[in-house]
Amino acid sequence: MFIPRVLEETLLKVSTFFPVILVTGARQVGKTTLLKYLADKEKAPERYVSLDEFGPRTLALEDPDLFLERYPPPVIIDEIQYAPGLLEKIKVLVDREQRSGLFWLTGSQHFSLMKGISESLAGRVGILKLFGLSQEEEFRVFRPGPFLPEKALDNPVITLKPLEVFGRLVRGTFPALALSPNPPLEIFYASYLQTYIERDVRLVSNISKLLEFEKFLRLCAARIGQLLNFSDLARDAGVSVSTAKEWLNILVASHQVFLLPPYYANLSKRQIKTPKLYFLDTGLAAYLAGWRSPEVAFEGAMAGALFENYVLSEILKSYFHRGKEPAIYFWRTKEGQEVDFLLEEGGKIYPVEAKLTMRPKKDMLRGLYALRRRSKNLGPGALICLVERPLPLEKDIFALPLGAL
Repeated sequence: MFIPRVLEETLLKVSTFFPVILVTGARQVGKTTLLKYLADKEKAPERYVSLDEFGPRTLALEDPDLFLERYPPPVIIDEIQYAPGLLEKIKVLVDREQRSGLFWLTGSQHFSLMKGISESLAGRVGILKLFGLSQEEEFRVFRPGPFLPEKALDNPVITLKPLEVFGRLVRGTFPALALSPNPPLEIFYASYLQTYIERDVRLVSNISKLLEFEKFLRLCAARIGQLLNFSDLARDAGVSVSTAKEWLNILVASHQVFLLPPYYANLSKRQIKTPKLYFLDTGLAAYLAGWRSPEVAFEGAMAGALFENYVLSEILKSYFHRGKEPAIYFWRTKEGQEVDFLLEEGGKIYPVEAKLTMRPKKDMLRGLYALRRRSKNLGPGALICLVERPLPLEKDIFALPLGAL
């Protein structure tokens, strides 16, 4: 069963302009399924090859010219990071052919792959990001565009009760889990973690301390929504600060972790300039942090942080799945005044708070009030929570249901 993805329209449009399309994202988010579906629907590309398979990968590494003779364009090449030497050969072929839609590529990690892309295919490749299923994709309630508070007021609301929210939060958004009525979560995530560490992590960096890396990953999951403190993280993981920084870069490069930067331009000279740490999939974060059931997660100490992470991931998907790069930040002063997320668009800043509550109150808007005193270019704001329908809280500030994202 294929679940329609928001990225489809953008991918087809970009493919009419660029000779090469690269879809990046973590393992198991549906990159291959999407490209195969669109290829069959559009009758091109006509061929598919995966470099996850030993034979094609060996051929691509040892004789890239022969590989492209065996798999000529238009072709889908899956997991291109396993044979970066192909990129230079693809460039030569693309420059000779001078037409769009020749190569559709996927990659599960971003680090060395993007270096190779920028060196070999600059100006020839359209780069898109795919994450797990968004709410609008899973429930087939599609929005007209990316999330902004004022536009979300008109969105049809997906009805989600608190335990249903945490059921989805703990389950995660990998399509294989969403399509199963009773997915084996612990087996799936244990296998995913093993595959991720043994393949993607080893590919990006020659890490020998795999058990220490897994411990580091679990410590990151326990810190979602917090300011990133490398010294504390390194101490708890039993590694050096430089190692902690290297390992976190790997998590970002392989699409597991998202670092939310602070917003401080023209607001105050005393802003916090350290990023916050989030996971791109809350199911993996919940598994790593030990929250294995919706009921336990809902009542647990990390419930608010997991809910905040869920909101951020849905906002990010609403942009990335439309081929857009969100200008998203958080705002916090040394005095502790804070707004969870700021979206910057069209010269305005749109503040967004995420609160795990069914009864939003004005005192939850203290951070927005503080921000308003410092900035004159604020757009309408939102407090995303568990209300059933949009409610006005203040002039240009609404409580929005999570299902309006």
